[in-house]
Amino acid sequence: MMYKNLIYSFLIAAVTMSCNPSVDEKDKDLKTETNDLTKKDIPVFNEDTAYYFVEKQVLFGPRVPNTKSHQDCALFFEEKLSEYADTVILQKTRVRAYDGTALNLVNIIASFNPQTNNRIFLCAHWDSRHIAEKDPDPLLQKKPIDGANDGASGVGVLLEIARLLKIHNAPVGIDIILFDGEDYGQPDNSNLPQKPDTWALGSQYWSRKPHKQNYYAKYGILLDMVGTKDATFLKEGYSIKYAPDVVKKVWNTAQKLGYTNFFLNKETNSITDDHYYINTIIGIPTIDIIHYDNTTATGFFPQWHTHGDNMDQISKETLKAVGQTLITVIFEEK
Repeated sequence: MMYKNLIYSFLIAAVTMSCNPSVDEKDKDLKTETNDLTKKDIPVFNEDTAYYFVEKQVLFGPRVPNTKSHQDCALFFEEKLSEYADTVILQKTRVRAYDGTALNLVNIIASFNPQTNNRIFLCAHWDSRHIAEKDPDPLLQKKPIDGANDGASGVGVLLEIARLLKIHNAPVGIDIILFDGEDYGQPDNSNLPQKPDTWALGSQYWSRKPHKQNYYAKYGILLDMVGTKDATFLKEGYSIKYAPDVVKKVWNTAQKLGYTNFFLNKETNSITDDHYYINTIIGIPTIDIIHYDNTTATGFFPQWHTHGDNMDQISKETLKAVGQTLITVIFEEK
């Protein structure tokens, strides 16, 4: 494991928890945790709870807009975040997809310390892909996928951070935003005329109509595909262009914590993701922590947009590296 800090090991060993109990039972047990990760009172990110939250989403079934699985999962987010956050807002809208489908979307925004203007936000998309156009089996390509890594992993990390923010008072205001409709974009092999901006529909809507009038945050951090085994996070092009100081802050923190095998000191090409629209529409400097794999044709993990994107891909070690880095960034914020 990459985090061989003895203090980490002691604390993690002190918390024994199965993924079988309910989240409420976990909350009760984990509230005994203390802020002893470092002398700066950094909470300990629990990768077991994050893993549970990823698994919980997958068990609902594919979170495709207009489906019961999508509705049930949204209700779970609303209920769970209402336990943790000061306020929860459901931002509902109806948009037209590339194929003409009218999608009922809901962005879910949980706010901590809403009274302060000194804010940052963390975000991820919670929907999963409606097709599996990259699956090697042609018979499966038109079926929706679990999206364990592409979607659920980022949300799982954010739900665990929300749990910690309930217990520990952060030095700044935090908004956790779960974007809908990110993954309903037009595939490359579509027979329809290619249309622009068919991806990241929820973040496009939020960027034009944020949940709060004149919304402001110092910066934002997007998580996407942050749970697979042996993940590598490179400094993505749009992140460097629009928010270089935030990239530096996050990567320096990860390296300080010993996660150098995850957060590589390398740059990669620009990726059109939710953060692109946040940067270019609402203008809040936002980075993307996204797994990049230069050994695959797509540049992403081998199971991307296939039915192989299931719980077998999820690594607690990767969730820990991302989550502990983020919670440390938050609690070291001035």
